[in-house]
Order: sequence, then structure tokens, then C-alpha cells
Amino acid sequence: MYHFFVEPGQIQGTQIYITGKDVNHIKNVLRMRIGEEISVGNGMDGKEYRCAIDSFEEDSVNCKLLFIKEDGVELPVKVTLFQGLPKADKMELIIQKAVELGVYEIVPVATKRCVVKLDAKKEASKIARWQAIAEAAAKQSKRAVVPQIRPVMTMQGAIKAASEMEHRIIPYELAEGMSKTKEVFESFTPGNSVAVFIGPEGGFEEKEVEAATEAGIQPVSLGKRILRTETAGFTVLAWIMYELEVRSWGEDI
Repeated sequence: MYHFFVEPGQIQGTQIYITGKDVNHIKNVLRMRIGEEISVGNGMDGKEYRCAIDSFEEDSVNCKLLFIKEDGVELPVKVTLFQGLPKADKMELIIQKAVELGVYEIVPVATKRCVVKLDAKKEASKIARWQAIAEAAAKQSKRAVVPQIRPVMTMQGAIKAASEMEHRIIPYELAEGMSKTKEVFESFTPGNSVAVFIGPEGGFEEKEVEAATEAGIQPVSLGKRILRTETAGFTVLAWIMYELEVRSWGEDI
């Protein structure tokens, strides 16, 4: 079943109005017909609105609400990924897969070892493209919300932004072993907010790790092998998914 996102104001009682670029996609690419069912989310309330196409207008697809599914697909915790800016187009892959794995929001971070430098114009363009990738990934994975891609922060700004979150971790090759990491992940409970700091190629500088730990961010190990920047975040998200959706709660996924 195809999944689309609309603004909250486009859901009016039992009527849902799809507008924008999705109109052409539904009409001319998917060639959907009146009566076909689709799912819709407003990207905010975590609900899935199941509806059927009622009519086609020139600039909208009008749908009739069938029912609302509230036992959502979102992770029980809100994970913010503070991702050191990687080279080339790796950020696009990171965003796409992190959204599929349930990330709540992504903050690009300009760390000392980042090769990529974005001026204001380039940053605005990149953020817009990254947000579009996040929305496409949310549609594909039938997410109830669209994760937000925040403006680029410095490491200092990111540490400050994470200060109000219940759990804050930074994978680091010199951290204690996996048993300690297991204890940390098992302490996450539904409703918590979790900050995850991932370095760029080359990792964090020692002073950045020191600043993070002094601010209460906990170093954790992800194993004996050094992971690429585009792999580390996925590993953390997959582990969180396992702890909260499989091991702890016995869900069959």
C-alpha cells in the first residue's frame, strides 16, 4: 500500500486532501483509480490515516477516511543523530537508512576533522535536499513522522543541544567493552530521548571526545572493529531497535 504525507490542515474530518507533487505521482505515475486504498500521515501525530481515493481534481486527490491506526511504527525512544559531516554523498545514504531504522531527527555537525565545509548558500541547498531524502525514506518505510534535518551545528553547539536529552552516547574506539554498551542500551525506556554522536571520516579529535564526556555524554564501544562513519549510526539504531522492539517487549518484527 502506498504511503503519503500531508499537512495537518489537509485532514478535515472524514476528508483528506492530497496536493502538491504527489497529485501527479498518484494520477500519472502510479495510475491509481477511485476506490483504491492508500495510507496517509501528517508527519506529526504518529497516526496512520487509512483512506480510499474519492475523486480527482486538477490540483488535488480527494480521499475518504476509512479508519485511523494509532499503534504506530515509531521507535519507543526519540533518537537524535548528531552526525559529523562526511565526504561526497555519504550523508544522503546516512539520512536514508537512518530514517528507515527509526531516527527521530538528524543534526549535521561540523567537527574538526570534517573535510566538507558548507557556506550559508550551500548549506541551505543541502538541507533542502537532505530533507527531501528524509521524506522519501519516510514514505518508503511507512513512517508516521518525517524526521527533521536540522541546520549544521558546531561540536560545541551540538553538545549543548543534547544537554536536555535523557541519554547521550558517543561511540569511541577507546571506550569500555561491549558489556558496558549493553548496560547503557538496556537502560533506555519508552519515552526517553537519546542523543547519538557519530564522527566523520577519521573520527572525533581527542579534545572533542573530552569535551563531550565532560558534558556527561557517555563513550560506548561498538565492537573490536572500526566502523565507517556511514555504518556506526546504523549499528546504534539497529541495536536500539533490538533492545526496545524485540528483546524487551517480545515484538515479532
